[in-house]
Amino acid sequence: MLYPNNLESKINFDKIKELIKSECTSIIGADFVTKISFSKDPSLIQKLLDQTEEFRQILLSGEMFPTSNFLNIYPFLDKAKIEGTFLYEDEFYEIKLSLITLEGCTSFLAKHQEAYPVLYQLVGMVTLNQTLLRAIERIIDEKGKIRSNASKDLGLIRSSILYEENRLRKVLDRIFREAKSKGYTPDDASLTIRGGRMVMPILAENKRKIKGFVHDESATGQTVYLEPAEVLDINNELKELEYMERREIQKILTQLTDTLRPFIPELRKAFQFLGMIDFIRAKAKLALKMNASKPLLEKAKVIEWHNARHPLLEMALQQQHKTITPLNINLDHNKRLLVISGPNAGGKSVTLKTVALLQYMIQCGLLIPVDPHSKFSLFNHLFIDIGDEQNIENDLSTYSSHLMSMKYFTEFADKKTIFFIDEFGTGTEPQFGGAIAESILLQLNKSGAYGIITTHYGNLKQLADKNQGMVNGAMRYDVDKLEPLYQLDIGKPGSSFALEIATKIGISKEIIAYAKEQIGEERVRYDRLLNKLESEKNKYDQILLETQRKDRILTLRMKEYTDLKEVLENSKKQLLQDAKVEAKQILDQANKQIEATIRTIKESKADKEVTKKARTALDELKTKVKPEKIKVKQPEIKVLEGEIQPGDHVRLKDNGAIAEVIAIKNKDVEISIGDLKSNVKLSRLEKISNTALKKEKKSLIKRTSGYDTTAAMRDFNINLDLRGKRGEEVLALVERFIDEGHMLGIKDLRIVHGKGDGILREISRNLIRTMPSVAKFEDEHADRGGSGVTLVTLKQ
Repeated sequence: MLYPNNLESKINFDKIKELIKSECTSIIGADFVTKISFSKDPSLIQKLLDQTEEFRQILLSGEMFPTSNFLNIYPFLDKAKIEGTFLYEDEFYEIKLSLITLEGCTSFLAKHQEAYPVLYQLVGMVTLNQTLLRAIERIIDEKGKIRSNASKDLGLIRSSILYEENRLRKVLDRIFREAKSKGYTPDDASLTIRGGRMVMPILAENKRKIKGFVHDESATGQTVYLEPAEVLDINNELKELEYMERREIQKILTQLTDTLRPFIPELRKAFQFLGMIDFIRAKAKLALKMNASKPLLEKAKVIEWHNARHPLLEMALQQQHKTITPLNINLDHNKRLLVISGPNAGGKSVTLKTVALLQYMIQCGLLIPVDPHSKFSLFNHLFIDIGDEQNIENDLSTYSSHLMSMKYFTEFADKKTIFFIDEFGTGTEPQFGGAIAESILLQLNKSGAYGIITTHYGNLKQLADKNQGMVNGAMRYDVDKLEPLYQLDIGKPGSSFALEIATKIGISKEIIAYAKEQIGEERVRYDRLLNKLESEKNKYDQILLETQRKDRILTLRMKEYTDLKEVLENSKKQLLQDAKVEAKQILDQANKQIEATIRTIKESKADKEVTKKARTALDELKTKVKPEKIKVKQPEIKVLEGEIQPGDHVRLKDNGAIAEVIAIKNKDVEISIGDLKSNVKLSRLEKISNTALKKEKKSLIKRTSGYDTTAAMRDFNINLDLRGKRGEEVLALVERFIDEGHMLGIKDLRIVHGKGDGILREISRNLIRTMPSVAKFEDEHADRGGSGVTLVTLKQ
């Protein structure tokens, strides 16, 4: 059950359907868009989601799936089913093209049935064999014309036509040359056709000099188009042959239509399959544009969405080169009713409409823009009360119209219902409106329904805090800047920040003070407490972001260290192996030399001169074999006396790391080691000179040559070419590319993805929008690639 009747337009689902329709390539696909409907059947929804997800994978893979000739042939089938009628050449040509597309789709899915099993199930709709297509191909050629060999008689007729046309042209050419030589024709004249007959242009004053029949004259009347009497019989023969050809073609088309007629029921099913494929592809293409995915369907009632985005809002922001703030929401049987409060223009209504639209989309079988590990469930009923429903015809005010909706909600809401109420209780005197809203909300809570409401009423915030099944939610706000953050924080109520906003825009202190008196000290304290909580939450979020940034840097440094260690270990093993081989060679050589020396001494019977020469040779060998000791001079760093101050360069005593002092507080020191900041005890540091620092840096570069940030900067390429890459490869490549660029302090990057269908461009940009290190991105200049290249500017 859906309420109200215009629900789709209220949540802008009608615009989603228009986007799907714009992605369809045919009318038969677009017809399915009008049949999209809300469903509570889990097996149907799962099948629809699986179909779209599988086609999304096909698009990402770049595999060749038929994309053209999804034609609407239903009018031809309606015409052909009547006995005695026949289809024309162009109509059979469209049927032929459609059958070829049909064959391509079914063949693709049959070939990849293991990869796309749900889509392959649709092939069962097609019971048509290839007999009809082959019959049409025998008659209709690749240009959509009747083949000359479609029948024996047609072949003979066309041969006769060709013969007579050649004969006609030869006679006319001869006559025309003679007329031209006598000056009877215009200077630039040539043979032409008039009234279906071949004629020649003659100057009007010479028309009686050649016997024949005048068919036409020029606009000025200076030229006439004359058929010479000599070719009159040939032209008549040609005309008769053309009539014969037309009758034979009609006969052939009638026979082909008779052949097609028994296949009409199967053709209708087959082309319903083509329309469905076109429709599913359109949904998948839109899903790619929205960066949508297939969340997990749960039996228990739950909404657990991560990074949910309103698709229409996100597309609008993308046009302005802005990014959307994603929504995280979690509702279950313990927290069914979410009461959202917060300042005006803080995102309460957008949050409510996002959840309403996405829940409706997924129950219509559409992928939604959330993370794939998100969870959802199905509801039987979906009610909304959004916007101004004033009804002049029924003499209903806005508030009365809202109450009519609330009457419907309280009568029909149950455990299988989800409802959405924007600005709950407004439209009448706050004291009474708040009380009625509280009573209605209690009744809806008793029904076991799920829902989201937005409000400014304090009594509803307190009600949500005290009752089982209800939970408060606040739209985050930057208390210092007094600007909305558009982030939902579930578990606490939000402040309207009315006094703070009034103070910021310059309302006088006297007015603010009087307002506080009217509100009451207790309420002011309550609101102040909410503001304090919001401010502290913002500070902790900043700390979390900084911690995550440091963690990323640390992870990168650890990877560099691990890679370096692995290279060094491999080098060590190789050096040892080489040393062993060399040592063995030297030892073998020494043994041979010693043996030769001993043999020489023996043979000379210890002759003094020979013995002396042998000893000299052994001494030379000893000198050669004995390794030379290499003294490695360790870098000496001069330690300076004096007190350590911010800006000084220091060395950590325990590990020798060089750092710069950022700040000192008591005995705690904040230091910077490259991009990484850390806090250490003052006792762990010793002050060094700038000269020593430079020497140490040179030494460090020499010891770690090829594996430090400098080497990474040298090897880094600011251009990333994605052309030819598969969709699933692109995300990892882009993320690593931008992360490395950011770590190396590079500002401008180029990603080349080509134009094509725009899929690689869409995938890349959807990821880039979510990366905090990106300041902006845009198309390259038209002369240097245009929309085929994305320029990325990183934050510094």
